Amino acid sequence: QVQLVESGGGSVQAGGSLRLSCVVFGYTGSIYYMGMGWFRQAPGNEREGVAAIYATGGTTLYADSVKGRFTISQDNAKNTLYLQMNSLKPEDTAMYYCAADFRAGAGSSWSARDYKYWGQGTQVTVSS
Repeated sequence: QVQLVESGGGSVQAGGSLRLSCVVFGYTGSIYYMGMGWFRQAPGNEREGVAAIYATGGTTLYADSVKGRFTISQDNAKNTLYLQMNSLKPEDTAMYYCAADFRAGAGSSWSARDYKYWGQGTQVTVSS
């Protein structure tokens, strides 16, 4: 059973940085073969895609709202996905979720339906 566990959230002031981590458990292979992404959801808002990375190719995808500030990366040896978040803004405040799937579509899509596996989320709060 594949499980995703996020960590790294917290409270920071605007302009600060955080790095989120997502460890993949229950999978003996490499996350190199998984399409993965980070989503976020603020109270009263729909879940939105933030950043994604294609399986095997390493091609990345970013929402316009975070381009130039957030960086998605992965350490295949550690089966860990990262989201480096710089120049944080109050509007980045949300619960952040890691998502993954082996199917085509994951890693190149903002649709939650393309991701079978989800973490429990980690809260990011940015104060002005």
